[in-house]
Amino acid sequence: MEASHIKRSALMSAFLRGHHAAHDHPVIFRDEWARKLLSKDELVAFEATMEQALEATLPDRAAAMPDRAAAVACMVRDYFPTSLFLSRAKYAEERLEEAMSRGVKQYVVLGAGMDTFLWRRKELADRLDVFEVDHPATQAFKQERLADLGWRIPQNARFVPADLTRQRLDEALRAAGFDSEAPSFFSWLGVIHYLPRDDAFATLRMIAGICPAGSEIVFDYWDTEAFRPERAAVRVGWMLEMLRHAGEPMLTGLAPSAIAGQLREAGLHLREQMSPEAIQERYFLNRPAGYYAYEHAHFVRASVL
Repeated sequence: MEASHIKRSALMSAFLRGHHAAHDHPVIFRDEWARKLLSKDELVAFEATMEQALEATLPDRAAAMPDRAAAVACMVRDYFPTSLFLSRAKYAEERLEEAMSRGVKQYVVLGAGMDTFLWRRKELADRLDVFEVDHPATQAFKQERLADLGWRIPQNARFVPADLTRQRLDEALRAAGFDSEAPSFFSWLGVIHYLPRDDAFATLRMIAGICPAGSEIVFDYWDTEAFRPERAAVRVGWMLEMLRHAGEPMLTGLAPSAIAGQLREAGLHLREQMSPEAIQERYFLNRPAGYYAYEHAHFVRASVL
């Protein structure tokens, strides 16, 4: 993937999380810091993209919008995977807090993008060694943006630039000071469906191999139904098609019934698997109107054997 695509993808996630924090009440996941990472020009550009996407795909609905703000809110809420971004981040950080109560000392964010945990959850981050792992182009852009904003990078933060199509995760982490004897927690969100299946499980095996027993990982995946046009939910099919046109195709869906066995083969024990229905009940009841769990998206929590 080109550096420009990586930058745009990372910023889009920040835009969606920041828009939710600024405009929806009560919030599903609170990330006021995300919006601060975008320049005024970037905010305007993303809002224009949302408005244009609505006009191109649903012209009748676009014509009924009273203004740009309503059009943007419609796309953020109903068509982009904002609900997925919010609920999986909420799930991961809830599980991290539980793991910290059991002695976790290291937190690894794989595919960190423009994640704001180090500043947004300082009360947790100060008690951990935090490793942000991402493509070198994304990390270089993020660190440049942090410097421009004057945000102080905590001493316990480790930025790990790694192109995992060419580098081994375990080697990159050890080179950054990762302690293989310390209980650890990994968050791996929004990545597996972009990878070939074998590469995804190879990464899970590396995580199991570099951590002591009891260490945990949270990840999300899309089920195989998402990749069948006749079975996929409308907004999921729309997103898959849009990503194909953008040169960022989704590659892999997993079968929920097979996850436990696949994890055992990778050296992990399935502790929890959440279906879209379970995610809906936990995170979207009595929440902002229009948001609901993203179809075909599942959350997994596993521990090292």
